[in-house]
Order: sequence, then structure tokens, then C-alpha cells
Amino acid sequence: MSKHLLAALATLPMVAVLRGLTPERAAPVGHALVRGGFTALEVTLNSERATVSVAVMRAALSSRIAVGAGTVLSVDDVGRAIDAGAEFLVMPNLNEAVMRAGRQANVGLMPGVFTPSEAFSALELGATVLKLFPADALGVAGLRALRAVLPKPMGRIYPVSGIDVDTMAHWVDAGADGFGIGGSLFKPSYTDGEIEARAFALVSKCKQLMGIEA
Repeated sequence: MSKHLLAALATLPMVAVLRGLTPERAAPVGHALVRGGFTALEVTLNSERATVSVAVMRAALSSRIAVGAGTVLSVDDVGRAIDAGAEFLVMPNLNEAVMRAGRQANVGLMPGVFTPSEAFSALELGATVLKLFPADALGVAGLRALRAVLPKPMGRIYPVSGIDVDTMAHWVDAGADGFGIGGSLFKPSYTDGEIEARAFALVSKCKQLMGIEA
């Protein structure tokens, strides 16, 4: 449910983007991220046997952790993700059919937006969080301009792509409400220990910037 995702993001407004995760590593990687402080984990559907990884991760982790699916491109993807246990859906784009299918399934929705028109349309279609993507292409000036016409009460905006510990402060200053973190957190070549250490550093920085108690 959207409420589950919102509860997870209220604890920590960041989503771990896991591209290239395999089912064999789903549980240990999930535990490493949780130890590092993450509460919302996204397995991208363009990963090998992604729905199996979603199911494994959902079974392995506490019910307080939100597990979702990313790179959701079609209504068929929505069905596969929900059947695997995904509690929220993340898209690189704004697709009305996908949004409506997700709303019918009563899960959290994080559509990708890049323009004011897409942002307002996404909110009308029931977006839980707006995924600003690719954020590094738009830049902090673009987010600041978007934030000027989309006040904070109207929608949460999470920049995704190119976010790391060194750049987070600039995005927060521009009006970011949270982040989606991919390559600076997880790559298949990283060990579980490396993932936990990266998670801890990112979580600590996010909490400091957002004024969240450690």
C-alpha cells in the first residue's frame, strides 16, 4: 500500500535502486542495506529474474521494510511485480495505463518525470512520489525551477541518477524531498560489506541534511 511506502520514507526519504541484483544475492544484499539504514528497496525489472529477487527479498526482510519493483514499463510488468510481492512501483517515465493499474492494485507509485507538465499529470494520476529522472541531466537549477511551480505540499520530489554523498546537499538546497540511489550504493561487483558501508554513509548524510535524528 502507499501507506507502507510512505511510512518507510518517513523514516528515511531514500530508495535503494538495485539494478543487476540476482535472486542468489537478494537476501544478503537486502540485509546489508537494512543494516546500513535503508527502509525502501527497489529491484529493477531489467535485472536477471527480477521478480524472483523481489519475492526473496520480501520474504527475508522485516515487514517494516518496503520492497518494490523498478523499471516498470507496462501493465504486464505491474502484474508480474505485484504477484512477486512488490509494494511499490517505480517507472522511468509517466505511463497512464501503468499508473492506473498500479492504483487499482493499491501500491505506492513513483513515476519518472522531467517537466512541469509531467509532474502535474503524475500527481493527477495518483503518484506517491515524483521521481525526477534523469536528475543529473536536468541539474539542480532545473529542480529549483520545478519546485517554484510545484510547492512542497503538492508533491514529494526525489532526484534519481548521479546522486552521491558529495552531491546530496546541492539537491536538498534546491528543494529535493529525498533521493533514489543507484550506482553510488549498489553494483553487482560490490561485496555485502561494501554495500553496507556505502548505505551507512549515504543514510548518515541524508539524515544530517534532512534534520532526521540518527
